[in-house]
Amino acid sequence: MQPTASAIKPDKSWTLFLDRDGVINIEKVDDYIHHWEEFRFYDGVVDAIAELSLIFGRTIVVTNQKGVGKGVTKLEDVHTIHDNLLQSVLTAGGKIDVVFFCPDVDSDSPNRKPNPGMAFQAKGMFSSIDFDKSLMVGNNLSDMQFGRNAGMKTAFVRTTQPDLQLPEDIADIDVADLPALLHDIKRRVEHG
Repeated sequence: MQPTASAIKPDKSWTLFLDRDGVINIEKVDDYIHHWEEFRFYDGVVDAIAELSLIFGRTIVVTNQKGVGKGVTKLEDVHTIHDNLLQSVLTAGGKIDVVFFCPDVDSDSPNRKPNPGMAFQAKGMFSSIDFDKSLMVGNNLSDMQFGRNAGMKTAFVRTTQPDLQLPEDIADIDVADLPALLHDIKRRVEHG
């Protein structure tokens, strides 16, 4: 049985999983974000993540970064991007606990979304993570499948695919962007 949207009432026992490109920052079409100078936050996202991190017990970013595996994005540049991302959210009064990324090119890699390897890496680092009390937020079908494959609730943001017809029961929440998700989550928390 799939989880229901009404069961999503997060508190500090919950974990928020966020995709990166297309959710937090503007995705480059048919390319990768290679340097921090190319990284552009969507409007309102830093503050939204900061507020969400005050509701959820943990906030974790999980992102496929095939550009590293292809040799077109340098590993040190990915680390710089993630360090700056964490610092930006910290400056806004929030916190991202950790960023996991998968550089693998092979779709069969256990860590490449939609496969749930990065979720299990997170659980290995934070044993208190309960996937029944976790929400995966993404802008692609593979993000929703990743969440479902790990037993999480899912939230689809329509930043890059506003007209995508999602399969039934793949997304518990369907919103325009991360600030809209914050609004939805605050409503759920306040009105229980």
